[in-house]
Amino acid sequence: MTPKQIERIQNKILKIKRELAYDKRRHGFHDDSRGLRYLPPELFLKLQDYSGALRYFNWFDKNFSDDSGYPTFLFEWTITLFKNGKIKEAEKMTLKTFFSNIYIIDKFLENEFLNLDIKHMSNWEVESMAEELLYNKNQIEYIDFANWLSNFVRSQNFNEYANEFLDIQKKLKHEPVGETRSNLIVRLYSMLENYK
Repeated sequence: MTPKQIERIQNKILKIKRELAYDKRRHGFHDDSRGLRYLPPELFLKLQDYSGALRYFNWFDKNFSDDSGYPTFLFEWTITLFKNGKIKEAEKMTLKTFFSNIYIIDKFLENEFLNLDIKHMSNWEVESMAEELLYNKNQIEYIDFANWLSNFVRSQNFNEYANEFLDIQKKLKHEPVGETRSNLIVRLYSMLENYK
């Protein structure tokens, strides 16, 4: 990447940050209906500025704490945590990414997609969302991350969480509205809170 390209990307990041800051001053809160808040991580990763990306995610977490993100954004967060040596947090974010889209990790690792009988609750959970992923295991800057991720998704810890998640998703596909369904949903959303 040339110095000019780096400068252009840095200017894009600054412009987005200014627009988000202006939005907050104007409204007293962030009213980011354009989704600008999701754009900086990709730009930081292009620059391989992992500490800048981490600062951004910390800011995002503070200012959009109720925002669950979307699969690619969560995956970028996982990369950032790993690259900053925050392995336990990267494990948890890997699970969060998997829970938001079961295909995205396989897309990155170039594995065949799982063919499961589960109900997708949003269009972010479908295969086509993963197909748009910009990152893959063969990119030089992600080889260390790919090795770590490949090992983690084969671990007993990951598989216990993933299997329980998929089991709940399969049950939800056929469970009518009622107490059992409500309990399954509560369990689904509490799984990450209990991650060790």
